[in-house]
Amino acid sequence: MKRISLIILVVFPFSLLAQVMTPEKLWQLGRISAKGISSDGKYLVYSVTTPNIAGNTFDSKTFAVEIATGNPYAGKAPDSLLDDPMLSADGKHLLLDDRAQVRQVKSSDLYKDLDKSEAMIYDDLHYRHWDEWDYGDYNHVMIKNQATGEVTDLLKGMPYHTPTVPFGGSEDYTWSADGSRVVYVCKKLFGTEYVNSTNTDLYSYDVTSRETTNLTEANKGYDTHPVFSEDGRLAYLCMQRDGYEADKNDIKVFYDSVAVNLTEDWFGTVREFIWSEDSKKIYFTAAIAGTVQLFELTVPSKADGKSEITQITEGQFDMSSLVGQVGKEIICGRNDMNHAREYYAVSIKKGEMRQLTSVNTGTYSELSLPEVKKRMVATTDGKEMVTWVIYPPDFDPAKKYPTLLYTQGGPQSALSQFYSFRWNFQIMASQGYIVVAPNRRGMPGYGVEWNENISKDWGGQVMDDYLAAIDDVAKEPYVDNDRLGCVGASYGGYSAFFLAGIHKGRFKSFIAHDGVFNLESMYGTTEELFFVNWDLGGPYWDKSNVAAQKSYETFNPKNYVANWDTPMLIIQGGRDYRVPIGQSLEAFTVAQQKGIKSRLLYLPDENHWVLSPQNGLVWQREFFKWLDETVKNSN
Repeated sequence: MKRISLIILVVFPFSLLAQVMTPEKLWQLGRISAKGISSDGKYLVYSVTTPNIAGNTFDSKTFAVEIATGNPYAGKAPDSLLDDPMLSADGKHLLLDDRAQVRQVKSSDLYKDLDKSEAMIYDDLHYRHWDEWDYGDYNHVMIKNQATGEVTDLLKGMPYHTPTVPFGGSEDYTWSADGSRVVYVCKKLFGTEYVNSTNTDLYSYDVTSRETTNLTEANKGYDTHPVFSEDGRLAYLCMQRDGYEADKNDIKVFYDSVAVNLTEDWFGTVREFIWSEDSKKIYFTAAIAGTVQLFELTVPSKADGKSEITQITEGQFDMSSLVGQVGKEIICGRNDMNHAREYYAVSIKKGEMRQLTSVNTGTYSELSLPEVKKRMVATTDGKEMVTWVIYPPDFDPAKKYPTLLYTQGGPQSALSQFYSFRWNFQIMASQGYIVVAPNRRGMPGYGVEWNENISKDWGGQVMDDYLAAIDDVAKEPYVDNDRLGCVGASYGGYSAFFLAGIHKGRFKSFIAHDGVFNLESMYGTTEELFFVNWDLGGPYWDKSNVAAQKSYETFNPKNYVANWDTPMLIIQGGRDYRVPIGQSLEAFTVAQQKGIKSRLLYLPDENHWVLSPQNGLVWQREFFKWLDETVKNSN
């Protein structure tokens, strides 16, 4: 009898742990991505990528599911179900991209007798980008003749990228419906011009004449995501203002040589879109009120016709990863703060959904899940702000809980029902924390004005929004006001650094990942100057620029370090060239010199994110170890 009791005592704690999300379990989840719809319209083909912790890599397998029934595909090669979108209509040419050496910047290339040298020589800016140095080779889109093997480089000898970097892929180039031309996205600027501009254009390459035409030369902002309808019309995404990477993203459609903006008068900003099967409509996703929903856009038959927008879905979730239309349904992804993406068939008419994939359904069914509630918070300037509050599993309002203010990055990315494998609200709540996530100024989904109010005002109303959110939730009896923390990355890391100087004792701890600390040194070392020129107002040396000087003086976290007195974990990726390492090192030096409990987590091989499985687990373990030390057990 005693032996049985002992076994129960030993096993029971582990069974309890298994009932909530943990870092280890998070990194066992499958990550699903659609490859496409089969050529007969019957199957959704998708891949599932699973972290391989031991190998510090990822394993991937391809599957297919019958759309009508939800039954798994019984064949052995799901990829064979797909048509190759890179093949021309007549099957004679293949569209691809590859690296092409265009310039010599390595000393070993310039001086053949000095082959042991690792020096690099630059005469202009754009010497590095995101997480790579410029070695003189560029992504180039190419056409391969299937019969002869001849490859035509559409950017031969040009120091430009297609796909664009760092995030562009095969969506940056496409065949026209009849296969007569290729349309591709490219930013044909170099050096200092490149880093100061967002001016990408759509270029049309005629396969027969081999001539290239700029289709969007008049527009000076981003032109991206070209997609042809079945009847041959070209649609694409467009931002109007040069240098503004978070400008309103609109859908434009060409009518002959004229591009018409079909969403110009709509309040939102488009994320992604697909054409309908009959070429009469476009389906797109966009942020709205703290979620991402699916919308329908009617496409006029003439340039002066009227377009209408209808919201298809509504609920506390995000619609993402549009795949295509099958009959009366749209195939796309769906996720929320408690569930990673799965694919659904969505009724176009009613918005009803059928789940097609269940990669992680079994795992979630065994977990006690947090509850996510929408809370409206009054801001200091009389607005109503959506704030997501995530409660621990089995939440008991009679208890007091440590609580975290989450500060979103971007600074203009949506705080919607996303599911992150790093900044994961489910796992934070599952470790016993209430999470407060405000849709503060600067986020899409509330109109252009709300979205743009953060530019040149980084440390202004936004900080009041943050404090309004945490103060409002902290009034609840179940929030332990002696155990409040603040966590965030990128602009969210900037927010943590800034709040550390003005929070007046609210927080017991801060975590800043790849955060901006010194706006002057940020301007001098970041790689895309259009971003700081727009958001900060310009360079720090221009004393006549009132907006810029306010950024560098009033909104600069380094100017408030005399008030720092709170423990801080600082995390930095060594290959982050957007927010370079000096930002975190400067902040860590301040904290250490002031005698503040502080820790530096340095990830030399990571960029602005954490991508490798083992580093991901290190990040999670250090994150919660720090919070346990400074927040949960601070009393």
